[in-house]
Amino acid sequence: MSVFDDPGHFGRMWADGYDNPGNPDPAPAVDFLAGRADGGRVLELAIGTGRVALPLAARGVPVDGVEASPEMVAKLRAKPGGDGIPVTVGDLADVPVTGPYQLVYLVFNTLFNLVRAERQQDCFRNVARVLAPGGEFVVEAFVPDPANFDRDEQVQMRAVTEDSATIRLHQYDRAAQTFIRQTITFDRDGVHLEPFAMHYRWPEQIDELAEQAGLRLVARYADWHRQPFDDGSRSHVSVYRR
Repeated sequence: MSVFDDPGHFGRMWADGYDNPGNPDPAPAVDFLAGRADGGRVLELAIGTGRVALPLAARGVPVDGVEASPEMVAKLRAKPGGDGIPVTVGDLADVPVTGPYQLVYLVFNTLFNLVRAERQQDCFRNVARVLAPGGEFVVEAFVPDPANFDRDEQVQMRAVTEDSATIRLHQYDRAAQTFIRQTITFDRDGVHLEPFAMHYRWPEQIDELAEQAGLRLVARYADWHRQPFDDGSRSHVSVYRR
């Protein structure tokens, strides 16, 4: 089995450094989601360390979570308010909870972490299962830029010091819309690997996943500030309704 079929791989690899200063400010997402929740129960898929869920819960929104990585959950539990959020450890594609929820959300491009196309479809189908009638599924994702994969492989130098060197390699399968990324660090302690993979989709392809699951697109914005989405947008926040 590939490491990318293991739903807990991402958390084990990245939990320790996940809460870094470079992460986006969660406040705009929290404002957006609180408004869509309309006082109902909310579920975050891949809740991670609670970057969005904790401030959302602090607004009085009842938030549950699904997270495949116990390491991520431990980081969440260590934060103020973290013990008050129910979290089910499991694969986000399975949505291993019962609901019903007024709102389910999946942010920060995490849909694309499901590398197999059928698992992305499973995710939408299972979200539809736990949504209340009229409930909504909010997805935040980047819009793929073909200029980023104009070749099958890419090699980037990330960092060089007198004690170490880090390079990043990408291999693309443009027909399958997948890539594997390997970040390799060489230092005095040896060779360190940080593998990562994605199955990216364009917004209209995500719409197809939603339609197959019985969900329909009701709103799309370029960002959490509700800026209009257009052909130049590099990301989108899409709202699907049951």
